[in-house]
Amino acid sequence: MSQRRSVVPEEQQHSDQVHSWTLVTSQVISTAWRIATASVMVALLFLTTTLGYFRRLYIYLGHWLKWQGMGKLTAFYFFLLCPGNLSVEAEVDLLSYCARAWKGETPRAKLMRKAYEELFWRHRIKCVRQVKRDNYDALRSVLFQIFSQGLSFPSWMKEKDIVKLPEKLLFSQGCNWIQQYSFGPEKYTGSNVFGKLRKCVELLKMQWAEFSAMRDYHKRGNMCNALFSDALLEYKLYEALKFIMLYQVTEVYEQMKANKIIPGLFRLLFSRESSSDPLSFMMNHLNSIGDTCGLEQIDMFILGYSLEVKIKVFRLFKFNSRDFAVCYPEEPLKEWPEISLLTENDRHYHIPVF
Repeated sequence: MSQRRSVVPEEQQHSDQVHSWTLVTSQVISTAWRIATASVMVALLFLTTTLGYFRRLYIYLGHWLKWQGMGKLTAFYFFLLCPGNLSVEAEVDLLSYCARAWKGETPRAKLMRKAYEELFWRHRIKCVRQVKRDNYDALRSVLFQIFSQGLSFPSWMKEKDIVKLPEKLLFSQGCNWIQQYSFGPEKYTGSNVFGKLRKCVELLKMQWAEFSAMRDYHKRGNMCNALFSDALLEYKLYEALKFIMLYQVTEVYEQMKANKIIPGLFRLLFSRESSSDPLSFMMNHLNSIGDTCGLEQIDMFILGYSLEVKIKVFRLFKFNSRDFAVCYPEEPLKEWPEISLLTENDRHYHIPVF
């Protein structure tokens, strides 16, 4: 039997060749694309790591220049170039924030949505700045607004050099117990407490003077972004505020012992067993702030009194009650400036923007 050879038409052979070349080309391109993608990812990872390194280097140099006296402007530009992680975020629309944070149909979610609508429509609050959630956030929210608004020193601070107050408490008023002061998470520091407090108060005085002297709103905003992205500097400022509160409590306590008239909020403070005098106030309350707890309501009174600001707090969980909007102190002097906070639980605070 004769074998018949199959004959492949010329067109079919040409088609097979084209298909083969197409397949090879596709595989080459696919392989090249995978290699290119991997290379780009490696390059991006390297670039991100490098930028992170230089950002930390810039921040370090900024600190060094600032404290070595090589010019505030130079240090400011280093901070401006590398803002880091802001502890006070940029403004976001109030109702949009509420819609994201309080979804669902639970009673609490419905209450919060109504409270935020009240802020928007009745109190004309349009935006909110979220504040880092830790045990310093009440102090952070207050100090950020003092600096960003360029508020001036309290009247009593203009008359006294607050840098000398730690030594004044010890040598003039015999408060040697101040050596048991705790710096937030950092516990007992002994005889070194005076040096640490002096540096903290000195930083507060310097920063406050710098912000209050700056008339340009946008420049103050940029400086705030730089300052409130530096955790180390923030920590010192909040400890300085705590000490200012302690100093005021001590001063008023001395007035009370001399049978002088004192504000009612301090009478309430000293009527508690846990804060019957400045030492017990420090040990049982102040030392825990920044560590295991934030500010209590009575602490907010003392803070407002000490800084001579009216702190208005919108307590959203108290919506439809007389405690929805409260002021610390309740009866401040008329010329004291007002700053506002909002809270959903009396533990963490954010900044409303009108």
